[in-house]
Amino acid sequence: MWVADNWKDYEVIDCSKGEKLERWGNYLLVRPDPQVIWDTPKKEKGWKKMNAHYHRSKKGGGEWEFFDLPQQWSINYGSLTFQLKPFSFKHTGLFPEQAVNWDWFSEKIRHAGRPIKVLNLFAYTGGATIAAAAAGASVTHVDASKGMVTWAKENAASSGLSDAPIRWIVDDCVKFVEREIRRGKKYDAIIMDPPSYGRGPKGEIWKIEEAIYPLVQLCTQLLTDRPLFFLINSYTTGLQPAVLSYMISTALSSFDGTVVADEIGLRVSSNGLVLPCGASGRFEGR
Repeated sequence: MWVADNWKDYEVIDCSKGEKLERWGNYLLVRPDPQVIWDTPKKEKGWKKMNAHYHRSKKGGGEWEFFDLPQQWSINYGSLTFQLKPFSFKHTGLFPEQAVNWDWFSEKIRHAGRPIKVLNLFAYTGGATIAAAAAGASVTHVDASKGMVTWAKENAASSGLSDAPIRWIVDDCVKFVEREIRRGKKYDAIIMDPPSYGRGPKGEIWKIEEAIYPLVQLCTQLLTDRPLFFLINSYTTGLQPAVLSYMISTALSSFDGTVVADEIGLRVSSNGLVLPCGASGRFEGR
């Protein structure tokens, strides 16, 4: 498993009974996590001193209960600064486990010995975008939500990257890729973090099991002859590491490189165990 162990402003303190206790900077949040199926005593003090608690509804969805939490605050990861705020579906605007991938591709970008152009699809609030830009890449950031792209711009500004070579695109990812192919554009690296289910800005329906492989095949037409890397993240139960590995190996079979895939996770500070948080598949060019 690939573990995001380099955080100072974030930690999973404990997890039990379907919930995890997290520290985000100076604030403690309790949020549901479907992976937490064990029932262990909640001995950590933070369980009783939380700043906010997201309650999952048995009917689906849920809502926040706030005790003492600002509308927005920030945390750092190295030189990167992220703006956080609680919003629907329990999220804060950041997936801390992805830091293990940021570290991996940032190292590759810094040591590439050539200018690197990165395409980040389903780019959300821009964690991967600003990590790649900070490492020296020029990045095209694509997300169907105007609000998420605005948030990503705020993260870039907070990280001192307002003037970095980042293109901000609000668009359906599949349609954008198709247009880039017609334009003859090429990228040295592609990152994608597709949702299990979603809608584009004009109501386009996305179901990952049906749409992911055709999109990966399309994306291979955007790669340069010597791609640096191709990264796919999955939070969908059916897309396990072996599936990601098989899919990437098949779609990128004409490129020279290696493919590895694994679970990604976060260490729980109270017991040292690792909480699984999805999977990633990596193509690494030679």
